[in-house]
Amino acid sequence: MDRTVTTAPAAPLSRLNKAGLVLAFLLGLFDATGFLWPTATTSDGRQAPPFDALMLGTVLGVITMVAAVIAWRTHRRSAFRVAAAARIISAIAALPAFFVGVPAWLQATAGVFVVLTVVAVVMMLAPRRQTGPVTD
Repeated sequence: MDRTVTTAPAAPLSRLNKAGLVLAFLLGLFDATGFLWPTATTSDGRQAPPFDALMLGTVLGVITMVAAVIAWRTHRRSAFRVAAAARIISAIAALPAFFVGVPAWLQATAGVFVVLTVVAVVMMLAPRRQTGPVTD
């Protein structure tokens, strides 16, 4: 007895989902290369952001980019969720910049990327429109 499993075709991505994936990929690219960007010094003489935070951002950026590519190609909701989770963790990791004495330009940059992350996550996880027959 031969059993074949067929799966329903994945619903196509909406423009909103695609835009969210592109934005998440670009934010992930920025995170992955974050250790190459200039750093600042806090009011008490420490490096901001710290090296550990930069490495965490690098790992999260790579995870975001890989998950975004997989989500784009396969339309799997789990890949969307992984990309969204990586972006959310990255945004949470950026929040200390608002409470530690870092320069204003670094706070502004962190703020912009937190807002863009929220936008990307909302766009990625927006429900896809299901097309089906109209029955009246």
